[in-house]
Amino acid sequence: MKAGFSNRIGLLGRLGVYPMVRLSLPGRRVLAYLGLRGEPVMRRAAAAELWPDQCEDTARANLRRALWTLPVGWVDAVADELTLLATTDYADAQRAAQRAMCGERLDFAAIELLSQDVLPAWCEEWTVPIQERHRLLRVQALEVACRTLLAAQEFALATQAGAAAIAAEPLRESAAEALIDAHLAQRNRFEAVQCFRALERRLKDELGVAPHSSLSKRVESLRHS
Repeated sequence: MKAGFSNRIGLLGRLGVYPMVRLSLPGRRVLAYLGLRGEPVMRRAAAAELWPDQCEDTARANLRRALWTLPVGWVDAVADELTLLATTDYADAQRAAQRAMCGERLDFAAIELLSQDVLPAWCEEWTVPIQERHRLLRVQALEVACRTLLAAQEFALATQAGAAAIAAEPLRESAAEALIDAHLAQRNRFEAVQCFRALERRLKDELGVAPHSSLSKRVESLRHS
């Protein structure tokens, strides 16, 4: 968290601004844009990305008006550079993902952060690449976290992380396998089989394929154990 910043922006799920203040739509877009960039941005670049269908002069005028509507203390506009004066849950989620990928054990709060997409109702040109990158990163991180927590015998958290990975990417076989492992470690064979069957149905309906044979054989063996 950035030292000294009491302002906070929520970018996971719906946009939230804390403390709550009344903002214009352009102002909300500027805060979301800077929050997702996570670093100072030049005015020209911000204007071009936020208003891609406008000429440069019009886009920069739109940016100036949007900045004027923001309360003091949210954006530092020095010369031609804009800096967000707030922390974001998106940055927290990115750090949690990095910790997970390095093999650190995540807690409940970190798994909850990684269980949410970035502004899912937004589909602007500048949001889509970030949304796609974050979704892939968080699914990978949740799967790794599931296996790390399983190895540490923190079965409840492992199950939560695995279930969140599957919820984000239902066709990801490796995530399903991690969740199945978490169920089996707790001797919950029914849940393991249910997880496999759900994956099997989805793969058949969406891709017309079956789960990998090694996973199929492993689950089939549960019926005879």
